[in-house]
Amino acid sequence: MRFYTEEDVQTFESVKFLYIKTSLSNHIFTITLSRPEKRNAFTPTMAEEIVFALAYAHYNSEVRCLIVNAEGPVFCAGADLISFHDAAANIKNPALPQIREEAKLGDAFNEVCKPSIAQIEGSVLAGGFLIICGSTFVFSVIEASYSLPEVKRGIWPMQVMASLNQIISPRKTLEMCITGKSYDAEEALQLGLVTYIALAGNIAEEVQLLAAEICQNAPYAIQQGMNAFQHLKDTPGNEQHSFLKAQLDQILRSEDAKEGMQAFKEKRSPNWKGK
Repeated sequence: MRFYTEEDVQTFESVKFLYIKTSLSNHIFTITLSRPEKRNAFTPTMAEEIVFALAYAHYNSEVRCLIVNAEGPVFCAGADLISFHDAAANIKNPALPQIREEAKLGDAFNEVCKPSIAQIEGSVLAGGFLIICGSTFVFSVIEASYSLPEVKRGIWPMQVMASLNQIISPRKTLEMCITGKSYDAEEALQLGLVTYIALAGNIAEEVQLLAAEICQNAPYAIQQGMNAFQHLKDTPGNEQHSFLKAQLDQILRSEDAKEGMQAFKEKRSPNWKGK
């Protein structure tokens, strides 16, 4: 990952975060947005904290699945514009290693290449879309809403547009950007922005069940497959099958592939090594 190196994340356990909370249990790494008093709007420092947590998940072989959830009634209201335009309004976290370049949430999620689940129990606005578009799965309560209100403030969701265009049609992307209208969870599901709607009382349990199911499958194959999926869009059409065949050959030589086939023959659960 270009934002933080594997050496950088060695300090992860000693870092005290200002705006997020994290936990790791049974191969599931959870990132909780924890700035509810500001509707979880992210400052430059909060964005760096999220990216640092993603880097930790990327490099840590114990992590097989990520969950991103949030405290408070709003999942994420996007960027805290005051802190981005006034350096004095951005409280820095001295415990964080120096980031290698400006934090970009969309790119950071793309580089993790491990399954992630966004657990949405409140509104998602503006730059909050970078998190849900970067997630592999999006579980939403029916009461949640989704909107890009930037044009109502005289600006435009530039970075969101790049992430959103990978999820929904270009026309719908422009519609959301131009109108600034709010979409309910059902509309977001139809657009493909949301992958599953859950009852408010059940969403945490359902997210955990999916995460546990993911963790039962071969982590090396998933990571290599997701990495290949990311590179596929930059591979010419006449080279895609050759590229993917080479990726498959690499997976077939892995310890996990050998273990998976052996476990199948012996009719037992595989013991994945992640390599």
